[in-house]
Amino acid sequence: MTGTTASIKIGANSADLPILKGTLGPEVVDIRRLTADLGVFTFDPGYGETASCESKITFIDGEKGILLHRGYPIDQLAEHASYPEVIYLLLNGELPNKQQHETFVNTLTNHTLLHEQIRNFFNGYRRDAHPMAILCGTVGALSAFYPDANDISRPESRELSAMRLIAKIPTIAAWAYKYTIGEPFVYPRNDLNYAENFLSMMFARPSEPYKVNPVLARAMNRILILHADHEQNASTSTVRLAGSTGANPFACIAAGIAALWGPAHGGANEAVLKMLGQIGSKENIPSFIEKVKDKNSGVKLMGFGHRVYKNFDPRAKIMQATCHEVLTELGIKDDPLLDLAVELEKIALSDDYFVKRKLYPNVDFYSGIILKAMGIPTSMFTVLFAVARTTGWTSQWKEMIEEPGQRISRPRQLYTGSDRRDFTALDKR
Repeated sequence: MTGTTASIKIGANSADLPILKGTLGPEVVDIRRLTADLGVFTFDPGYGETASCESKITFIDGEKGILLHRGYPIDQLAEHASYPEVIYLLLNGELPNKQQHETFVNTLTNHTLLHEQIRNFFNGYRRDAHPMAILCGTVGALSAFYPDANDISRPESRELSAMRLIAKIPTIAAWAYKYTIGEPFVYPRNDLNYAENFLSMMFARPSEPYKVNPVLARAMNRILILHADHEQNASTSTVRLAGSTGANPFACIAAGIAALWGPAHGGANEAVLKMLGQIGSKENIPSFIEKVKDKNSGVKLMGFGHRVYKNFDPRAKIMQATCHEVLTELGIKDDPLLDLAVELEKIALSDDYFVKRKLYPNVDFYSGIILKAMGIPTSMFTVLFAVARTTGWTSQWKEMIEEPGQRISRPRQLYTGSDRRDFTALDKR
């Protein structure tokens, strides 16, 4: 929606740029005519001040600690919705009614199986391969099994690809884990819901019956919802960037997985446990806290604060409650690492240094603790993040492809290299 204009003057030339206003959030200056009108373009490393697209999916207000999916607060979705309901919401814009939900879940369930030849892919990886490497490679290869996904011009093709991706990602992820520990693959079960199915494929064995713990299934459902989408982060922007070229959706999601693999993005909860391991014991927390306060020490408090949220991470409140539910259900009282995390949380929340700077525990702090308590190894933390975020990536990809006038992404640069110079022959250099 166009409102007023912003005037910009460079030398003797000036231009009036439209100011766009969304449903929520700050107004945005439309600079698409900046180069044509004034011969300059903007410099914004990391794109922290740049709106790269228009979207109706997710809204974040970092100052107020607000996260909305299609207008619904994240806490309401995490407390009351199933993950498939959130999938439907992100993909279609509205929550499903009872009939739509039943049809959607049935369709999703019918796509959880992998093509049997994909089993052969896993034999090509080393046993000690990181599960993210297996996930990234296998997802990218899905297009070889579903060539119809290359026709992104047809709505039916896009819908089918979205369902295949979201349904099959948990199977690939669980099989990646099973492969690395040398256990038989466990096939998906149609009688289990999304979260239950993932836990079953992770921990069940053909040699004995496995019953999913409902408390752990509820925790997994929340974890999936809380990580489903988070606006234009690095991996989502990567998916959109790749998608703008017309690449098939499997390749685009594989690109998102690769971006998520970075420790500054998807590996944050793994970094929390590494930090706790370095602290070692409760007695070392005070000295660790002092190092964190010392800017010259290089020591960081992982799992606290957030690039976007300048207040409490709205996802962390739900994750905190879930964390205590899981620990109580599993009767974990004497795990040194988990005891250390609880003590660190208590000290940090009461320390004026962190309170004044609003360095509250974020979603990664609690999710790492929960996943460890559930028996999920740290190598699978980012994989689980990718399982959840595939819903957001796919929704964002679909939205971008269906946008009228969509064009290939092409950022500009500030060139600071050598000026034009002539080539000199090798014997004269």
